[in-house]
Amino acid sequence: MAVAADGAPDPEAPGAGAGDLVAVMTGFARTLRAAGVPADHERTQSLLRALSHLDASRPDDVYWAGRFTLCASADDLPRYDRVFRAYFGGLRPGRARPPAITVTRHTTERAGAQGGGADAPALAATASTVEVLRNRDVAALTGPELAEVRRLLALLRVGRRQRRSRRFRPARRGRLDGRATVRETLRRGGEVAGLRYRAHRTRPRRVVLLVDVSGSMTPYADTLLRFAHALVRSEPRATEVFSAGTRLTRITAELRHRDPSTAMNAVSRAIPDWSGGTRLGEEIKRLLARNDAGGAIVVIASDGWERGDASLLGAQMARLSRTAYRVIWVNPHKGQRGYRPLTAGMRAALPHVDDFVAGHSLAAFEELAELLGGVNA
Repeated sequence: MAVAADGAPDPEAPGAGAGDLVAVMTGFARTLRAAGVPADHERTQSLLRALSHLDASRPDDVYWAGRFTLCASADDLPRYDRVFRAYFGGLRPGRARPPAITVTRHTTERAGAQGGGADAPALAATASTVEVLRNRDVAALTGPELAEVRRLLALLRVGRRQRRSRRFRPARRGRLDGRATVRETLRRGGEVAGLRYRAHRTRPRRVVLLVDVSGSMTPYADTLLRFAHALVRSEPRATEVFSAGTRLTRITAELRHRDPSTAMNAVSRAIPDWSGGTRLGEEIKRLLARNDAGGAIVVIASDGWERGDASLLGAQMARLSRTAYRVIWVNPHKGQRGYRPLTAGMRAALPHVDDFVAGHSLAAFEELAELLGGVNA
């Protein structure tokens, strides 16, 4: 790959470095979308065109190019700044180009390199690191890598499908509002000034999330609960979260803490059956008895290792599919190469599932967030 004079990937070199730049900026735009910034495909292409005329190794060039092309309103700017700092390793744009930007960690010198080996610019290195982390299985991450994934999950803002409410709101067009029209006429002394209309209000579709906290889910339970925290933060009045193991435990109130660490500590104290067995059939039966699933998007995060009766799980999943608006099953093992759903629990549940998705990496959680927001629906 061709490099510029300061060691950065040179986006101007024909056929060299362009793929890396596209991958890094596409990942940046995808992370912005997950945080609520409308950085769609068209805006991403505009960013890449802008960077082709700028120096992509300069943090300030990348920052302002992204800010001008990816943000749609002033409300997007605080989210854009937070994601930029997180994605590019805390770098902030400056008014002048700094004399030197180097990586803070040392890497092994490549074979054939001469001299001491110059460090690559921090912008390219940290962005590439984040892009790699996005697709890695969280069960295989080191402590610092897992901390970085948790930090990015805390920035995640999950959109929500909207549903039509029975209530109405004033509107410029729609159904004629006879009462409002008559009241306006009486206020004007009997003179008809114009017709009034009304339309249905919209509300976010409720999401009910069940997180399996049994022993087989130990490598993924914490990350799934942090995703649940992002869900509750995004729509606190339209989200319910339960832990499922040997019993069903509602943990929505604990996840409403603003700080992720405080929320996780509260959740750990509230769940009595950490790393136990899994009786999903019984837990889903209890959920249905609570009438919490009606009209909601129900997300079940589990590997399907059912300790109870698999036929009971199948029967309850059939009931759930008739009650819920949509049923999504998140299995961390689905992201592994060669995985097949052969456990008795998965075979019993899958015929009644609308979406079967992975839940093993940051990229998988971003895709789940887009699914809940209706992007891929």
